[in-house]
Amino acid sequence: MRPTGRLHIGHLSVIENWIRLQEDYDCVFGIVDWHALTTSFDEVEALQQRIREIALDWLSAGLDPEKSPIMVQSQVKEHAELHLLFSMMTPLSWLERVPTYKDQLQQFGAKGKDISMYGFLGYPLLMAADILIYRATHVPVGLDQVPHIELAREVARRFNHLYQTEIFPEPKDILSEVPMLPGIDNRKMSKSYGNDIPLSASAEEIKEKVRLMVTDPGRVRKTDLGNPDVCVVHVYHKIYNNGEVADIGDQCRKAGIGCVACKQRLAAKLEAILGPIRERRATLLDKPNRVDEILADGCLQARAKTAETMELVREAMGVRGVMD
Repeated sequence: MRPTGRLHIGHLSVIENWIRLQEDYDCVFGIVDWHALTTSFDEVEALQQRIREIALDWLSAGLDPEKSPIMVQSQVKEHAELHLLFSMMTPLSWLERVPTYKDQLQQFGAKGKDISMYGFLGYPLLMAADILIYRATHVPVGLDQVPHIELAREVARRFNHLYQTEIFPEPKDILSEVPMLPGIDNRKMSKSYGNDIPLSASAEEIKEKVRLMVTDPGRVRKTDLGNPDVCVVHVYHKIYNNGEVADIGDQCRKAGIGCVACKQRLAAKLEAILGPIRERRATLLDKPNRVDEILADGCLQARAKTAETMELVREAMGVRGVMD
């Protein structure tokens, strides 16, 4: 993940999937600060704090650094070296055809920001280096990231073919069905809209965020029949309150439950989920150096893995010198 700010409840299912993967795979989790610079190269004042915040959120949500290293991309320099070497053999057209490239140029351009920089064009190749430096076989991604994994496969095939080696496996995507949570106002959830529920939200903040959630606009009074299919609260019940959602939906349609009571039940469910995360976060904050120690150790473990790969890459490309 890019360190662009505090995580919200919409990220929780992604992290929960990572926690499950830790049980079956040898994982590495990366805070990719160089990727953050591809669009925020002129907004770096809070970058270090954001790195620490995302690490806190991951650890609070239950990611276990004893099972998998958590590293910071810029502290594992081999990522940059492999990206540079890949750039020597990757056709420019491969980068220009990545679907998100032109889309994001237009999106940021509409906001008055020019991101037509070399780094932005090359970020899918840096992502390929992030993956292949660990000789990864699988990468958990959302559907929108599948083209990036395909690029990583193409780069792996081209490298292996050009240098007559089998250094890189062709990584496969692991697609997880991550529910898309709307913001409390039914727009895309974003901290910039103020419509998110932070992972670190207090009990009072959870209650207030749920209180402000958009409900069926056609239901003015408690006695009006409701339509849960157009209610943001019901979307959250379906994800976080599966045991009661059918009954709640039925009662809403019959005016058997009012919006206030419905929201109170949701707030209680969310507190049961986020409360333990908040407690783990408080424990970590009581040990000021603990997060930094975890990241430092994760980077050391990552560098041990990436150094092995770069030995093989340098030899294959003929750039091992007398200093080696």
